[in-house]
Amino acid sequence: MNEPNLADGSVSNGNNGNNGNKVALVLGSGGARGYAHIGVIEALEARGYEIISIAGCSMGALIGGIYASGKLPEYREWVCNLDYLDVLKLVDVTWSPMGAMRASKIMSKLEGLVGDTLMEDLPIPVTTVATDLVRQREVWFQNGPLLRAIRASIAVPGVITPVHLGGQVLVDGGLLNPLPMMPILAAHEADFVVAVNVTAHSPQPVSLETLLPKDENSDSRTTRERDRDANIGGWMDEVRATTRRLWSELGSRNEEEGEVDETLDLRGKREWGKLDMILESFDITQAALAKYKIAGYPPDILIEVPKTVCSTYEFHRARDLIRLGRHLADDALARRMPDTASDAQA
Repeated sequence: MNEPNLADGSVSNGNNGNNGNKVALVLGSGGARGYAHIGVIEALEARGYEIISIAGCSMGALIGGIYASGKLPEYREWVCNLDYLDVLKLVDVTWSPMGAMRASKIMSKLEGLVGDTLMEDLPIPVTTVATDLVRQREVWFQNGPLLRAIRASIAVPGVITPVHLGGQVLVDGGLLNPLPMMPILAAHEADFVVAVNVTAHSPQPVSLETLLPKDENSDSRTTRERDRDANIGGWMDEVRATTRRLWSELGSRNEEEGEVDETLDLRGKREWGKLDMILESFDITQAALAKYKIAGYPPDILIEVPKTVCSTYEFHRARDLIRLGRHLADDALARRMPDTASDAQA
């Protein structure tokens, strides 16, 4: 675990992407939209590029770490088969003063994939970014347990409980640095830098269906996926209902039944209203910070996913978001380096 460097200057390296195939990859935070990172990685590999360094924040830290450990295909298969009820089962509500969820079920799944892997043993150098609430600064993980680094980086303040490490209280790196450009400055051997911003601002709301190519949007989805997407907010309604039932179990049995139901229902709605507000506020803040990072350290290739394509918590839309990342990456790479061709999309 390292303190952030304070180097200035362009993030471009080597020959600025005109020749060579070594890539330094920056994967930003953005909740479910971070699934697009998988598609970007697939697009790079399909064109024969070698990813030699990764810096990631929050969902970008998760995807980057899983990829570097060699377990991305297994992770991809798992998330692509999650519907909104499966996602609901992964929500472990705690209502701790430090956060509403523990994320232990998700981390248990990741542990089954990567085990006790240490970051220094990864074949690709990975830097994940967290925020220390005590000292109010970024913390970079470059060694130690990979799972601990991921867990610290995904701890959205007020939503997922923080990681306590020594005297530090570690939460989502997106609080200060949602698109960590600076860590890849050390990737001197990279031929060019690719950054993926999944909290991009768009003047008008843009839907996921609008951005996907028509053939993928209309033909490649199964009937199950179409039905699922037609009920896009359904799983959050289920989460809210489950939360109200949780409050019901915590209620006093000595109170009048009617009074308890009304009070607990309002309490559940109020608590989930707070979470919705936290997530939306955090999303807006990350989008603004990412713009500043891009302006200060412009990458050679920037791939942007509008933050309106889905909400932060729509983790049941992995298949389409991966396809979107692949599509946007192919477009960006074709514009910058038209001589390199991608193989057939999976």
